Amino acid sequence: MSDERLFSLRNPWFRTSVAATVGLAAVSAVVGFVWLPSAQSDAPFQGIWNAICSAAGVPQQWLGGGTPVVSKVRLSQVQVTPQLLANPSSNSVGRGATLALRCTMCHGERGMSDANSPNLAGQYAVVIYKQLLDFQHGARNNAVMSPMARNLSDQDMRDLAAYYASLPQPPAQRRVSTANMPAIVAHGAPMRNIAPCAACHGGIDNKAGSPWLDGLPAAYTKAQLQAFATGARANDINEQMRNVARNMTPDEIDAAATYYAGAGAH
Repeated sequence: MSDERLFSLRNPWFRTSVAATVGLAAVSAVVGFVWLPSAQSDAPFQGIWNAICSAAGVPQQWLGGGTPVVSKVRLSQVQVTPQLLANPSSNSVGRGATLALRCTMCHGERGMSDANSPNLAGQYAVVIYKQLLDFQHGARNNAVMSPMARNLSDQDMRDLAAYYASLPQPPAQRRVSTANMPAIVAHGAPMRNIAPCAACHGGIDNKAGSPWLDGLPAAYTKAQLQAFATGARANDINEQMRNVARNMTPDEIDAAATYYAGAGAH
């Protein structure tokens, strides 16, 4: 059989091979350039044309008729170390107690909230200090906390952190062990790059700058995980919490929030 006859459109095998190749290429293009990118919630992927351009690696400033995509998210600039605020003075705690009088409506008289605001009693000083700085600089936003933090001096924030850290933590309702933890808290989900919650937030270990979660209202913890998942909250250094939360299922978020809410008592 000659090459001319082999690669001729009169050859049914050649026609079938060409049609199958073209069909496979078309399906691959639709899946890779349209369907998968369009499944993303990020702004550059909205619309078929933007999805195709983004998947093809077209610079973002080419999208939308030349209008550049500008991120307005402010990132935390706080440098967290284990030594930060490690040895507060009694004077600092006393000044913090006076400043905290304006915080009692949301965070309770002794740092224990009766609302869905976070409990601050016994919280690590570095955690409170970092969050106040982030509220002040716009790395984290809240209708109540952002204005409250705006007029605080650096020393005010250090004093508040020292005061709340000096208060006793809520008594544990149960002994912390991996036996009564939800799987997402005790073991994480390695196949989805989720480390155990307890590896950073206590129970197994604690990472500097990670908050102590026991006793936090479930509604608050759930709201923060959802905010990290959507990117509405982005003051986690190196995106640790955003990467974790966006890979958690709604059931896992509920389980973690409920577990930590029951780990402490008023």
